This record gives sequence, C-alpha cells and structure tokens, in this order.
Amino acid sequence: MTIYKNRTEWRGGHLGFLHCQNGVSLEFSAPPDLHGASNVLTPEDAFLAAANTCYFLMVVWAAERFGIKFISFACEAEGVVETFFDKTSWFKVVTLCPEVEATGVSLETVKRALDLALKYSTICQSLKSEVRVKPTIIIR
Repeated sequence: MTIYKNRTEWRGGHLGFLHCQNGVSLEFSAPPDLHGASNVLTPEDAFLAAANTCYFLMVVWAAERFGIKFISFACEAEGVVETFFDKTSWFKVVTLCPEVEATGVSLETVKRALDLALKYSTICQSLKSEVRVKPTIIIR
C-alpha cells in the first residue's frame, strides 16, 4: 500500500497554500467566480489536471511498452460540471483528448495503448465522473 500526503494552510480570504510530499508547494484559491483569486490553482483545476496528467503519463508508459515512437503527443482535458438546484455540483464528465502523432506503428496499436493507459490510470479509475477519451491519431 502506498500513502500520499499533502498539507494545506489558510492564507486569508479564499486563499490557501498547498505543500505536497514530493516538495511542490503552491498557492490555491476558489475560482474567481466563487470569490477566489485569479492566476492561482483552483480545486477544479487540480481535479482536471490530476486526471489529465495521470492519463498522460500512462500513455507514455503504454507507448514505451508497445514501441510507439512519438513525433508529438499532447492531451487536452475538459470537465463538465453539473450544478443542482441546491447549488451542489460535481464533475459529471471528464473528456480527455489525446493528440498523438507517431511513426512506425499501426493505428490499432496506438488505440490499444490509449485504452490501456485509461485502464491503468490510478486517478481516472478513482473518479466517479464518467471519463471519455476522444483521440486524434496521426500515423506517419
């Protein structure tokens, strides 16, 4: 079993400071439309970034195993928040849009690697949100 920890500290108003166990520290706030500060990480940003970065790293892992040679690789993430009458909300859908340009491999191999990456993404598999993958794949 692996345990991850972090610590938050209040910095006044809607501003906090996050210390992660790997040494990263940064300010965070509520989104500006919820009385937060601009130009700092929000929990919503962090949620979506956690899904995107974990999936991204698992694509890199799967590409290594399948012998996929990237020309380029990027992944855009979009989260759809559903808000209810009582003002509660949740991320209903997270869509990951990997953009893969590769050489020396089949389209089917890249698709299998992307599927495997989602299966082994700890963060994506931990979400109650629906996670969709909509890839753009170019084979040279």
